[in-house]
Amino acid sequence: MIINKKKSYVLNIIDILSENYKFAGCTLNFSNPFELLVATILSAQCKDERINKITEILFKKYKNIKEYAEADVSVIENYIRSAGFFRNKAKNIVGSAKLIMSEYNGNVPQTMKKLLKLPGVARKTANVVLSSAFKKIEGIVVDTHVMRISNLLELTENNNSVRIEKDLMKIVPQKYWIKLPFLMQILGRRICKARNQNHVICPLNSICPKQLSSK
Repeated sequence: MIINKKKSYVLNIIDILSENYKFAGCTLNFSNPFELLVATILSAQCKDERINKITEILFKKYKNIKEYAEADVSVIENYIRSAGFFRNKAKNIVGSAKLIMSEYNGNVPQTMKKLLKLPGVARKTANVVLSSAFKKIEGIVVDTHVMRISNLLELTENNNSVRIEKDLMKIVPQKYWIKLPFLMQILGRRICKARNQNHVICPLNSICPKQLSSK
C-alpha cells in the first residue's frame, strides 16, 4: 500500500474508531507526572487494572519524588510484587526518582531526550508521560496492542516497536499521534484480542485486510 493510500486508509480507521470509542484516553490513574511515570514503568507486561490497584496503595505511601528517591527498594518491591518483574521495576522507580532529584531539580523532564536517560524508560514510557502528563507530542505510543493491530491492519510490516512508531509517524497526521494509540488499545482490549478476536462486531470489519482477504 503506497504512502498516500495509507494516509487515507489510516484516517478512515481513526474516524471509525473515534465514532465508536468517543472517550478513549489514558486508563492509568495518576495525579501528577511522576505518578504517571511510575504507573507506566509498572505497566510493562501487566494490565492497567492491576496497576491501578497497586498504585492506589503505593501513591498513599509515597507522596512525592523525594520520598521515592529515599525509599528502600526492597520495601517498594513488596508493594509492587504482583506487577511482575518487580525487582527491576522497583530499582528503576527509585533510580528514576534519584536522577530527577539530582539532575532535573525534582521535576519530571518534558523532553524525549531527557526522559530516555531515566532508568527503565524507553520510547513507549516516554511518549506516555509526554502525551498524557504534559500534552506534548514527540512520537506515538507503541504498546503490545498497537504493535499487533498495526500489523493486522497492514499499517506496518515491522515487529519492532521503534520501527512501527516510525512507520506510523509517516502516515498518521501529528494531531492524531496521541489519540490513535488509545483507540487501538480499546479495540485490542475489547474486540481485537490476541486470542478469540470477535470479527462480527468489530467496527473495522469492512476495511480490515484480514477480513477482506477471507471473503
